[in-house]
Parts: sequence; structure tokens; C-alpha cells
Amino acid sequence: MSLVPQLETIAREPWLSFQLDGQHYAVLLSRVSEVIRDSTPTPVPGAASDLLGICHLRGNIVPVLDGRRRLGLSTTTTTDPSATRIVVCMHETHRVGLRVDAVGDLLQPRTEAIEPPPMRSGRADDPVQAVMGWHGGFVALLDVPKLCRLDKGIKDAA
Repeated sequence: MSLVPQLETIAREPWLSFQLDGQHYAVLLSRVSEVIRDSTPTPVPGAASDLLGICHLRGNIVPVLDGRRRLGLSTTTTTDPSATRIVVCMHETHRVGLRVDAVGDLLQPRTEAIEPPPMRSGRADDPVQAVMGWHGGFVALLDVPKLCRLDKGIKDAA
């Protein structure tokens, strides 16, 4: 995947940052429908290990993914439960919640600060599309359809 054609698109819009296991991530703000307080989703028997369950959101059933598990991070690190949120992401007509440790700032990436992601697992469903230097570290910029497993005709998150 070539990052060069995407730089303009990535830098054109603001991104919502959040934390998972002490690391910073962000999704396009235009792909976020809302951020809600954490709740206990209803478990779905036989679901993928990173699917926490489903919740009702204004009459809609929304699957909720564990952001840490989805990105292969530690699930044993403790966080402040009062900061935990569910970022509800959208793709076409689908909504998927992502439980995060804390919501951060709005970012406006500069084209020159965006770089290809470091070598990772090579998984086809890897949602990291780019990284950006920020506050002495970096922020991984995530592709919402891949993050929520809604790309390439996959129409459910489980």
C-alpha cells in the first residue's frame, strides 16, 4: 500500500486521539458518531475474543470491541475506570463501539509529520495506516473500516 496518495486525505481532516495501554491512537473525527461512557455490554456467545458484546444505543444494537484486544495489547494493565469510554465509529450504515482507556485531544496532522507504519505483523486486517510524531512519541492513525472489520464487504464486527 502506498502512503503518498493518502497523505493529503489523512492531513485534510481532524483526528480524535485516545489511549490504549499507555499508547496513543487516533481515528478520523468524521468517522466518530459519538463518545459515550463505558457500560457493560451484553455478551454474545461464540463471538470473537475481542468482541465484548452488544449494547443498545438509542434503539440500535451496536457491537462493542475491546480496543486493547483488537490491537493485540495487554489486557492486564490497570487503568482509571472513570476515564474509560466507548468511541462509536461509523462506516457507511454500520456503527461499532471501541472501548478505550481514555479519550484525548483532537489532532490536525501535518503532511510532513505522517509516515508509514513500522513493520508489523503483516496481517491483512491490521488497522494501522500511518503514524505521526506527537509529544515526543507517536500516534498510530487507524483505518476505521479495518479496525471495526467493516472493509471489503465484511458487514459485521463479530
